Amino acid sequence: MRSRTVLGVIGIVLAVLLLVEIVLISKQVLSWILVAVFLTLALNPLVEWFLRRGVKKRGYSVGIVYVIVLALVGLIAYVFIPPLVDQVNNFVDKIPDYIDDITKGRGSLGFLETKYHIVERVKKALSEGGAARLFGFTGTALSITKSVVTIVIAAVTITFMTFFMLLEGPSWVERFYSALPNRSQSRWRTVGRDIYRTVGGYVLGNIVISLIAGGSATIVLYILGVPLPFALGLLVGLFDLIPLAGATIAVLIVGTISFLHTITAGIVVVAFLLVYQQLENHILQPVIYGKTVKLSPLTVFIAVLIGAALAGILGALAAIPIAGAIQVIIHDLIRERAHRKHAERTAVATFTPEATL
Repeated sequence: MRSRTVLGVIGIVLAVLLLVEIVLISKQVLSWILVAVFLTLALNPLVEWFLRRGVKKRGYSVGIVYVIVLALVGLIAYVFIPPLVDQVNNFVDKIPDYIDDITKGRGSLGFLETKYHIVERVKKALSEGGAARLFGFTGTALSITKSVVTIVIAAVTITFMTFFMLLEGPSWVERFYSALPNRSQSRWRTVGRDIYRTVGGYVLGNIVISLIAGGSATIVLYILGVPLPFALGLLVGLFDLIPLAGATIAVLIVGTISFLHTITAGIVVVAFLLVYQQLENHILQPVIYGKTVKLSPLTVFIAVLIGAALAGILGALAAIPIAGAIQVIIHDLIRERAHRKHAERTAVATFTPEATL
């Protein structure tokens, strides 16, 4: 092999390693960008709708959409936060009763003492290392503080990033198309439109389905009198965003808490979540995703596994739209190759010696 070829291969390997290292270092920022892209794709149809209805400038349309979204968030907070605070306060007030039940081995949590002797274990841990060793107060407090600060920074960053993506995204895309050769601009505009329809449809559909899941679960939990119904309903909606495994995790967590309340509530909640999961898989998802993300179940499963292995929950969330975008590109390449072969066969048939004679 020539030295130039060896150096070229080494350069490519080093560039790939450098790119991987950059991705690993900026993993958190990239996750924020990914969330902002998803929100942009979900909100952009509403921005375009206002533009078609007479709003003359895109900035005005983006501003109207942001006001609507903030108003909805404020309304949801007004409806959900006060009951949630009351429920948390009630739970805190009942903690002494729960501790008394556990200590005496009675009530729904009494099994922790009768079967696992939790009180003796806590006493032993306190005598050996104190409260700091039992709960890890120092590390836990520091971790919680860092998490809260990170969440606040992430929320502010994603909010502004989404705003600027909605405002400047079309001009960026147009610059990209303008940089392409004139003969291929039409083709890649079609590909970009198909990718936008696929990814945007999935993101918006996933949000709608998760709202339905969380809202219906909250109603059932509230009717049954399960503690913290609004918080648990929100948990169901958040886990429902995760493909494949999210709904199952929600059933395990919410079902366990419902069983701790009463056996009847646990049975009803688990049965409801399982039935809803089947309705979501066989009715809601096909209706909402049928015209946008056209992927086979096996493709979805493999994509989610790879995405989760690479980037955790965010990777699982992004796996399906990314797989849909890759599918659009592959279909375009196959279509372009078939068109090129057809053009070559037509040219050969046109310029045969018999045709020239």
